[in-house]
Amino acid sequence: MGIVVIGDVFIDIKGYSTSPYIPQGRNAGTIVQIHGGVGRNVVEDIANVELEPTFVGAVDDDAMGEEVIQKLKRHKVNTKYMRKANNGMGTWLAVFNHEGDVVASISKRPDHRTIERILDEHGDEIFKDADSIVIEIDLEKEIVKKTFAYAEKYNKKVYAIVSNMSIAIERRDFIRRTACFVCNQQEAGILFSENYENVTPEEMTDILADRIRSAKIPKMVVTMGGDGAVYADQEGDKGVYPALKVDVVDTTGAGDSFFAGVCMGLTYGKTLREACGIGTRLASTVICTSENICPRFMPEEFGLER
Repeated sequence: MGIVVIGDVFIDIKGYSTSPYIPQGRNAGTIVQIHGGVGRNVVEDIANVELEPTFVGAVDDDAMGEEVIQKLKRHKVNTKYMRKANNGMGTWLAVFNHEGDVVASISKRPDHRTIERILDEHGDEIFKDADSIVIEIDLEKEIVKKTFAYAEKYNKKVYAIVSNMSIAIERRDFIRRTACFVCNQQEAGILFSENYENVTPEEMTDILADRIRSAKIPKMVVTMGGDGAVYADQEGDKGVYPALKVDVVDTTGAGDSFFAGVCMGLTYGKTLREACGIGTRLASTVICTSENICPRFMPEEFGLER
């Protein structure tokens, strides 16, 4: 079954300003439409390392939804537990300035009832043979609750990623039950009710080690953009993994790729630092293009073996 990913599919509509962005004016640029969504991005990134993951999710019951499924199949994703439904996919509309940063966005969330039905109907067979579980922790609470129940029934580790931290902070009890929680610097500030805007990576490492002890989170990684990522666990392992120097076009999707690398590394026996190294390498490959495409790798390139 490989790694099982439970999450959303979105259609991302992105507008890129080709000159300095004018907030109240008209901006010339380019517009692209691509497949997105945190869960979909993560499962495709895992598939691009030839690990044949499984995706549990929904798409719209139309040609675009079918296109999403067929693309994932071409990437060797197991789509057996994907379903077509009305409002199965979300939409993300975003505007970027000439430096590749998001300056405005609007998001429409999908209907998650289809995912809940998939778990009700196939939960045992999905979880029994999974290598590990990935879930968007801000999905509907019943979906998260059922995921952890199945994972504990079959003794599977759960790795959590977030797309909406304001929802995720209501799931602290589930975050404590994850094998590793990954978020960015701003999201960590929301989780711990602090401001980390001007904190250095070295300072963040010590802060993170202290906060996860009090919050009883087993492992946690916080990404800090160009400053790399910091990590800590309950056993005292902590540190900074530096970012790679690349030409940035669009940073969206980089966090998902980093998370995919961390999840793959931890699932298949790597240390937390080694897993952050895999995530860093994957993230660096997707921020150089507006399509956020991760190239294909072989597991052996990262020392991974199923």
